[in-house]
Parts: sequence; structure tokens; C-alpha cells
Amino acid sequence: MKQVIQNLTDGETSLATLPAMRAKSGELLISSHRSLVSAGTERMLVDFGRAGWINKARQQPDKVRQVLEKVGTDGLAATVDAVRSKLDEPLPLGYCNAGVVVQVGPGINGYAVGDRVASNGAHADLVSVPGNLCAPIPDGVSDDEAAFTVIGAIALQGVRLAQPSLGECFVVTGLGLVGLLAVQLLRAHGCRVLGIDPDPAKTEMARQFGAETVALDEGEDPVMAATAFSRDRGVDGVLLTLAAKSSAPVSQAAQMCRKRGRIVLVGVTGLELNRADFYEKELTFQVSCSYGPGRYDPSYEEQGHDYPIGFVRWTEQRNFEAVLDMMAVGSLDVKPLISHRFAFDDAPRAYDLLSSGGEPYLGILLEYSGDADPEKRTVVVERSDLPISRSNDVSLGVIGAGNYAGRVLIPAFKAANAHLHSIANSGGVNGTHYARKYGFAEVTTDTDALLANSDINTVVIATRHDSHARYVRAALEAGKHVFVEKPLALHLNELEDIQNAYEAAERNSKAPCLMVGFNRRFAPNTRKAKALLASVKAPKHFVVTVNAGDIPRDHWTQNPEIGGGRIVGEACHFIDLLRFLADARITDWTVQTLGAAAGTTVTDDIVSISLRFDDGSIGIIHYLANGHRSFPKERIEVFCAGRILQIDNFRVLHAFGWPGFKRQRLLRQDKGQKGCAAAFVSAIREGSPAPIPVDELLEVSQTSIDVAAAATCSK
Repeated sequence: MKQVIQNLTDGETSLATLPAMRAKSGELLISSHRSLVSAGTERMLVDFGRAGWINKARQQPDKVRQVLEKVGTDGLAATVDAVRSKLDEPLPLGYCNAGVVVQVGPGINGYAVGDRVASNGAHADLVSVPGNLCAPIPDGVSDDEAAFTVIGAIALQGVRLAQPSLGECFVVTGLGLVGLLAVQLLRAHGCRVLGIDPDPAKTEMARQFGAETVALDEGEDPVMAATAFSRDRGVDGVLLTLAAKSSAPVSQAAQMCRKRGRIVLVGVTGLELNRADFYEKELTFQVSCSYGPGRYDPSYEEQGHDYPIGFVRWTEQRNFEAVLDMMAVGSLDVKPLISHRFAFDDAPRAYDLLSSGGEPYLGILLEYSGDADPEKRTVVVERSDLPISRSNDVSLGVIGAGNYAGRVLIPAFKAANAHLHSIANSGGVNGTHYARKYGFAEVTTDTDALLANSDINTVVIATRHDSHARYVRAALEAGKHVFVEKPLALHLNELEDIQNAYEAAERNSKAPCLMVGFNRRFAPNTRKAKALLASVKAPKHFVVTVNAGDIPRDHWTQNPEIGGGRIVGEACHFIDLLRFLADARITDWTVQTLGAAAGTTVTDDIVSISLRFDDGSIGIIHYLANGHRSFPKERIEVFCAGRILQIDNFRVLHAFGWPGFKRQRLLRQDKGQKGCAAAFVSAIREGSPAPIPVDELLEVSQTSIDVAAAATCSK
């Protein structure tokens, strides 16, 4: 299959060849027939990508502040790497799609193979879309028309928020696709409409749809025109469907409105509001969110939980249906909005049109042949001449292609000279990008095939946390060595299953190498601290302070069934770190969460965890999500035998009272990711024991799960 992607570093738009995806639970796999280029949104993305570094920074001042703070805490080199990595991620384009269902995922009802559907699928010949982001296309609606469904829903949601009633008068400022659709929708509500746009061709089209217009190109004053249009009363409402950096359109809208008029921002403008404009008239100002209720709600969009119709009449899906119904009865005419057509294989030409600034355009359709093979789920990237038959070769299959995998894990294994055989991810976009960037032989969306491939003897798992235990167990049962990004498992029964699978593999053949990505114990400053502590026989006192930063409650990592929460998902790193530095078993632990107070929510990511080890050492982990990001993220302190060690953010190791050693300062932050991967690869090649004993992995994982459960109970 092919998909349109953009490189945010240089703005290049291209067609990428990807493996076909499978319809996941709650999703439909759709063979695309048409998709619509969103001229406003997608042009902004193209312009941003093609802008230089300075212009990119000017467009995102908030991001610049975050970058400067990261420089202060993590150093310049680490920050530059992070920014480049973020911009290097391929960005799929498009969200207005019409096609035919070719697969129905588990748990989705009301659809069958062969159904015509509109969705917010990307510009790709195959798209997998959650059921709540799809709607059936009525028989009387063509594919051309159905491709306008999603952008029509954007206009409809803005109109709904404006609450028009029969006979009212409205202004629509900005007569692009959304604006012209809004004109028709307001007219369908029985409203008089005044359209404003500097392009005479667009105002002419608005007149064809029944609107009066303002001749900005002839110098007509829009406020005076709106006053006359409203019979000197002020208009009832204004829809801002334009893209502008200035705040002038909002101020202008306020001047046009009657007392208690309504202004709805559907597009993008500056928002430096003049209080006087709004105060004297008691105006209402609201920003419309995309297609409607449900947008950006994972429970609705990803998990398929619909809102009860008695409480939320118009969700984004029901807005899709309403737009399609209006097309079917002729109340919404999108055919005049089509200005250009391109074959899908010529999609990059459509984006050249967007950025050329020459030929005028409006609705740009991409037309698909419909012959993409949904069963072609593996794509050969390049043939590798590296031998893979010898038992000590490390031939990798990587499952998961998120930011951490692409920015950290895969480069670490490449640096360790592992053979990069195959990479798998559900969507194929990131997997294909990293496959080409780092030199994998193939990319796939078929994880089962990767696990069954006899040419792969080592599996790296970098997926969402809830899948870790399942993939670890399957890889062990397939006779593979396994490296899994933390956590090893989310539940105790999963740990037991992994232990049983590992012991069975031990009995059946040579023991596989099982490793969790507890990289901090491989950091240079950690290794030096461990070497210094080796001469100290007295018990030690450890203090770890983690300025973890806040993560929204609805983020997947906070979901105990998906991410496991932040103790299991991240604080496990520091439990393992202290287990390594103490070099002794954990015999006891306690956990305390922040106390409840009026107006606050008690969470399990603001905790203090106390550990006791069987050599008498104790450790305190302060894992805190309520700090400020300008403060360094991690600090480790060790007090023992009249001496102190302090590791600051894995950049500097300070020593107090250690003969012959005062400080180890690194040129850049090093949390041990490369050392961790190298140790794992070396153990496989040399046939030596795993870098972290399996019983330690199980011990740390069980402690993390138990601590998280206790923290939850204490809330």
C-alpha cells in the first residue's frame, strides 16, 4: 500500500510504500476511493515543514521555551538530538476519506465488507479507522461528495455552536472550503448570510449558494456592510472560518455583532481580545473543536464508547451522518467546490499546488485505483549481505516503532552491530521510516510472522505496556532471545506466565537471554558509583529524587490496564537502580502518596517509596509529578561510611570524602541506553549469562507491581 507523508524537517511530501495494516479491534479497514486535501490545515503543515529553523521557532514560541528549559537540564547535545528526532518523524497527511470496507475488526458492529463509508482516514489507499470515526455513505451520494464529509462536519459543528435560528443573520468570514460549507448550512437553517473574503472568485461562489457578500477587493468596509446587512441592528452571529495571525478578525466580528451576539472561531486567528468590544455588548465567544463531541477523547475514538444520544445529541460520528444526509437530499452541494483532481500516485503534485502560490484552488480530490492488496503485510526494504546462520549472530526483529524505539533503542542496537532484520508496527508508517533510516531488511505489520521467522533469533519489544508480557511469552516460546522495554509485565499473573515460559525454554534448550531495558544501571556515572561502593561493606542510604513531570490523567500511560500507571511503567527504573547499587535483595518496602486536600486529586505519581535491602541498606525514591520542568529530572544520592556520592541527571557524578576521586563529568547526558543494548548483544554473541539475572528482573518487577497496587489502595 501507499500513503502520503510529510517530512517536517524540510517539508518534503512523498508517497511511501508501506505494508498493509490489519483492522484492529473496533476498527474498519477501508480501501480508499477518494480523499480530499484540506487546503487550510494541510497547507499550514506544508508551510511549516518548508520553513527554516528560525521561522519554525517563531511559529511555536511555547515549544522554544520548552527546548530552552531542556537545554538547561539535559544539555545542548541531548536537546538537539530530541528536537531533530521529533522533526524527523514522518507525518501522515489527510483526514477526509471515502472508500469501501475490506475488513471488519473484532468488536465492531453495524458494518460489513463491501459497505461504502466516509471516515477521517488519511491519504492512503488502505486506512484503518475506529468505528466512531466512520459513517455509511447513502446510495445517492457519490464518492466525490462523500470525501467532503469530515470537513463538512467541521463546518457543521461551528454552526451548531452558533445556535442559528430561522430568520437570523450571520456573517461568515473566510470563504474557503469550511466557510463555503458553513454558508450553505446556515442557509439551510433559514438564515441570511453575509460572506467576507478577499478572493472575488470565492465571494462569487458564496453568492451562488445564496449569500450576500462584501467586495473587499473594491475597498468595501466589512463592518459597515454588516451593519447595513443587519438593518442597523448588528448581526446575530459571526463564524470565523479563516486562517490569520492577526487578532483583527475577532475585533471586527465583535463590532459587527448586536448586543449578546455570538462569535464562533472555527479556523485560526490571533486571540488578543479587546475587553471593551465584548463587555459592552455581552458577546459570546467560543472556539469550535473539530468535528464535534468525542474529538480527542480516547474513550470515544479509540475504545468505541459512544455518548448516550439523550445527553449528547450530536457526536462527531452523528455529525458525519448529518452531513451525508444533507448531501443525499441536495441541501448541501459540494460539487462546485471541486477545483482539481489528481491520481493518488500524483499526490505530491497536489501539495506543490498548495505551496506554489500561483494557480488558484479550492477542493482538491485524490482518486484511487482501489487495487491495494490488504494481505501484503510485509515489505522488503533492502537485502542485507550480513550472514545470519551462525548461532552467535544477533539478528533482530523489533516490535514497535514509537518515538523511543526510533530515537533511542534502534540506534543503540545498530551501534552494537546487531543485524537489523525486521521491524513491525501496526500502522506501518513509523516502521517503514525507521527501516529505511537504519537499514532493516524488511518492515511488516504481521507480528506473528516476525515471531515465527527462523532468520530472527532476537526480539526487541517496544510496544505499549499492556502487550509486553504477551510478546515476551510468545518470543520465549518461539525460542528467541528477548529484550523488552520496561515494564516486563503489568500484573503478577503475567510475571508468573513469563517465568514459566522462561523455565520451559531453559529445559528445552540453551537458556535464552531475557533482558528488560533497565538502562540506568549501565550509565557511566552509575557504573563508576558502583565501582566506588564495592569497597564499602557498611549499609548504605540511597535517596533518589525524580522530577517526573505531570502527565494528563487521560494519557495511556496513566491507564492501569494499558500503561500500568507511572510506578509500574517508569518508577520501576529507580527500584532497579537501587537494587543494582545496593547489590542486595529487597526484603521490605512501603509507599506513601501525597495526602488529600480540598480541590486536589490524590495520584500515584506523587509518591515516596521506601526500600529495605537484606544487607541493611535502605533507599528512598521520591517520584514527583508536581515539580517544574526547569529543575533537573533525576538526582541520586548515596550516603555511606562517612562519604557521599551524588549523580546529577546522569551528566555529573560528584564525590565527597572519596580519596583520589572528586568528580566525573560527561560531555553529554548518558542514561546508559547504548551500554544496556551493547551488554545484551554481547551476552548473546559470547554465550554468557544475561546482563541482569532473571531473578533480579522478576524481583524488581514484582516489587514495582506490589508498590503500585499499595499506592492505589492508599488513595
